[in-house]
Amino acid sequence: MSGSGFHIQEDIFSDEECDEILAVLDSGSRAGVRNLMSCEVVDHFAHDPRLIQMARLVSGCEMFPFKATLFNKTSKANWLVAWHQDTALPIEEFVPCTGWSAPSVKAGKLFAQAPASALSRICALRVHLDASTSTNGPLRVIPNSHSRGLLKDDEVRQFVERSEQVECLVGRGGVIAMRPLLLHASSKIISHEPRRVLHIEYAESLEIEPGIRLAIS
Repeated sequence: MSGSGFHIQEDIFSDEECDEILAVLDSGSRAGVRNLMSCEVVDHFAHDPRLIQMARLVSGCEMFPFKATLFNKTSKANWLVAWHQDTALPIEEFVPCTGWSAPSVKAGKLFAQAPASALSRICALRVHLDASTSTNGPLRVIPNSHSRGLLKDDEVRQFVERSEQVECLVGRGGVIAMRPLLLHASSKIISHEPRRVLHIEYAESLEIEPGIRLAIS
């Protein structure tokens, strides 16, 4: 991942393996499914040695999966994602303390806005169950933007205006590793190709900070 905040590795999983996980995760017309670590098949998949090794390589330490979400972008479930950072983490209990704020419940799980110190210990692996092309709403990122820490809305806008964007095209079975604070976005699909991605988040430890424990989601 070096200093860019993201890394693409092709051909991690075969077509057959992608078909197998899709057979379990098929969400029909729904745009996404949360809390997939409760699914035994997904939990096993998230612990696949190839993903564990990739998380270790990009983070420099042992990493453990704690959160999984299916993103299912199709011509019928089509949406635009504006430039942003991923700043909310699932936690077992909210304890008011410096840096943690805005507790909320999503799909029955407690989340809170995390400080940069916690987010720097997280790595996300995006497993592409379909090829990501220039016409099916691929991920776009701004390299090295994660190194600026948490950005306010006006800072995000200014950063995007003056920075080079990278379109992350990856074949079926490929994986994108990224840091949560990396600025990223995606456009709507302009073709009939679906873009289904299993987004799995890994942490160095569930005890992410003193007094704060991540929830399995």
